Amino acid sequence: MAIYCQEPSRTFSEYLLIPGYTSRECIPANVTLKTPLCKFRKGEEESPITLNIPLVSAIMQSVSNDTLAIALAKEGGVSFIYGSQSIEDEAAMVAKVKNYKAGFVVSDSNLKPDSTLADVLALFEEMGHSTMAVTENGKSNGKLLGIVTGRDYRVSRMSEDTPVSEFMTPLKDLITAPAETSLKEANDIIWENKLNSLPIVDKNGNLLYFVFRKDYSQHKENPQELLDANKSYVVGAGINTLDYEKRVPALVEAGADVLCIDSSEGYTVWQEQTLAFIREKYGDKVKVGAGNVVDREGFLFLAKAGADFVKVGIGGGSICITRETKGIGRGQATALIEVAAARDEYFKETGIYVPICSDGGIVHDYHMTLALAMGADFLMLGRYFARFDESPTNKLMVNGVYVKEYWGEGSNRARNWQRYDLGGKAKLSFEEGVDSYVTYAGSLSDNVAKSLYKVKSTMCNVGVINIPDLQKNAKLTVVSSTSIVEGGYHDVTLRSTVTPGR
Repeated sequence: MAIYCQEPSRTFSEYLLIPGYTSRECIPANVTLKTPLCKFRKGEEESPITLNIPLVSAIMQSVSNDTLAIALAKEGGVSFIYGSQSIEDEAAMVAKVKNYKAGFVVSDSNLKPDSTLADVLALFEEMGHSTMAVTENGKSNGKLLGIVTGRDYRVSRMSEDTPVSEFMTPLKDLITAPAETSLKEANDIIWENKLNSLPIVDKNGNLLYFVFRKDYSQHKENPQELLDANKSYVVGAGINTLDYEKRVPALVEAGADVLCIDSSEGYTVWQEQTLAFIREKYGDKVKVGAGNVVDREGFLFLAKAGADFVKVGIGGGSICITRETKGIGRGQATALIEVAAARDEYFKETGIYVPICSDGGIVHDYHMTLALAMGADFLMLGRYFARFDESPTNKLMVNGVYVKEYWGEGSNRARNWQRYDLGGKAKLSFEEGVDSYVTYAGSLSDNVAKSLYKVKSTMCNVGVINIPDLQKNAKLTVVSSTSIVEGGYHDVTLRSTVTPGR
């Protein structure tokens, strides 16, 4: 007969944390949220990639593009660029993130001397960058003739057909630096000469890079930003189990720091084959996560297959209807607790620590702390990030409220049938996600800071100042339905509902 799990399938809302002793050192300012993204061996100092905050963005069309990836990396997390697009387009998004802040930035806004003011305005509208290189051939590696910035023109006083050569700052008036200039030397030149940008050119006068004052300033403003060894933002990318032989090399070439197999269910031969291909071709150099799973067996399967991290959760996303349509999945809290135990068991037996990512089920900010306490090393969020300015979807006014569009990868709108691959080549037969709206919430930076301050504050109440200690020392209790009611306001009338003067 079938195997029955006697423990009910529980969600985060069915648990509370019990306070621990709060010492003098337990204040939010002392809390670190650093956490491993990829597996590492016992005795190694840390993971090959360590997150500064335990948040990554979901592999979704309505969440993770290059804009959100840059914003999240500034805060210390990682975005996984969505894979339900052409290989070329996904690789281009990855490259855009890697080039955005590399210290030495390849110019992506370039003009020829016979370009016009109209071309300048159009390029600014498209790219959003006010500094544009003027080269002989209009390419990023052409011979530098000058630059155009917002200070070189006034739209109200100039004709849009004015050639760039008439108002650009010419090369003779620019300070440039040779190819062998280090980043420190470039920043020193910028500060000594009060520059906003410094072109780096080769011995033939061809443009190689720009170094920008704002990049130095942004690092000071964003001390948690997640950078690689070349001072570029760290970025991830989603892959599937069908075209991985072509997609993976393209994403690696574009500079992706970490990949993740995007699938509704990870305990499959197809994920095993995908991981085997990556390990055979790249060894351990290419980092790749796998999933999703909801039990011990699923985790151990993917860990042994070579996954660098394992995602946990089936059917818990706010736009996911997998449980409703297929009757498969598990309450996120129960799944996470069992998989975390399996991770610790695997580490004890092999000396290899494989981080786990809780994917789905996060509704309130306090759920983040619960997920970490239950063993998650980091959290993958979709709805949370879809609400922000930096997500790729449209901001709309619906019934007097600003919202942003949000749809599941299993919806007909996404048409991401590769995510539900069961060995066939057919289109999506039925939906496992919905098309929806989420309430607009503003900027990513402000919201992430607020959410993580709550996490840090709660950790202090528990008596810990880092995630490993939270996982080791947290005490959790199951709550009853009546205690859930007790936990909110009750037996009072809110002042905002009372009509003045009555």
